[in-house]
Amino acid sequence: MADIAAHLGVSRQLVSLVLRDQPGASEETRQRVREAARELGYRPHTGARSLRRARSFDLGVVFSPVHATEHEIIEAMYDAASAKRYHVILSALTPSRGPRQAVDELLGHRCAAVLIIGAELSHAELTEIVDRTPVPVVNVGDGHRNTHYDVVRSSGDRGIAQAVEHLIGLGHRRICYLNSSSMSPAPLRLEGYLRMMRAHGLEPDPVTWVGGYDEEAGAVAARGLLDRGDLPTAVVAGNDQIAFGLLQVMVRSGVRVPQRLSITGFDDIRIAHLPGVELTTVRQDPGLMGAAAVEVAIRRIESPRLSPVLRVVPTTLMLRSSTAPAPA
Repeated sequence: MADIAAHLGVSRQLVSLVLRDQPGASEETRQRVREAARELGYRPHTGARSLRRARSFDLGVVFSPVHATEHEIIEAMYDAASAKRYHVILSALTPSRGPRQAVDELLGHRCAAVLIIGAELSHAELTEIVDRTPVPVVNVGDGHRNTHYDVVRSSGDRGIAQAVEHLIGLGHRRICYLNSSSMSPAPLRLEGYLRMMRAHGLEPDPVTWVGGYDEEAGAVAARGLLDRGDLPTAVVAGNDQIAFGLLQVMVRSGVRVPQRLSITGFDDIRIAHLPGVELTTVRQDPGLMGAAAVEVAIRRIESPRLSPVLRVVPTTLMLRSSTAPAPA
């Protein structure tokens, strides 16, 4: 601001009035100051502005760059926050940065709430973070109603049940489920599979492991199914990445998809749309997830006495060419 004032031969206080859009300057002066700011490349100091405010309008978001769906949720958070005049500050989880360190970084920026996406944390671990965090916390992607933090998640059990019901409608009776117990929403999605199989009098066939839930995990699971010697007629995967790894191994092993084996996933990530994949999957709308997370965070920022809530976003079954009637 001092550079702009010197450039125009006016006081710094006058420049400050114009840049803060306060009264006290003529329209001609305002135009000159704004033009000079553009010419000199002036940018307001966001940190300084935040310190001057009586309250924070920053939402801190903890996320993992390796998760396939989180960038779409974050995009929606930016739009939803901007509509309410809030800002988003990101803090990434990496092999050397855990959730506690990421949250502490956001608190150092005076964030008014912390939103945690897809962290592999138990209820007890989340509660421990909440107990030392003086602002509202929202867990995005998994969880149940509780008195400590807000939860925004999709109806994962219903989504998986939809996929199973679709396969049953195509005549499948031997339906396997691939389940990584390390994935935060895994218990809820497994519950949907078991419930629908039992409702139709079918024997559940879950394959559960502790560890990764990416394409490599799907490939390992696929090789395990091939080693059985007698494949099921359909497989429901806990997410699209597992389904994609499964699909690749099956096709390379000569298993025709979907004529011999139908495959479904969960999430509807971008790879599910590609030619040659065309995966039948369950879509959890990332736009609705991100907007809902921002909404519940601001709700408790502006009314701190309110209790945490559970917000469940509906899912949609996306039918593509990876499923077909069961083989005779």
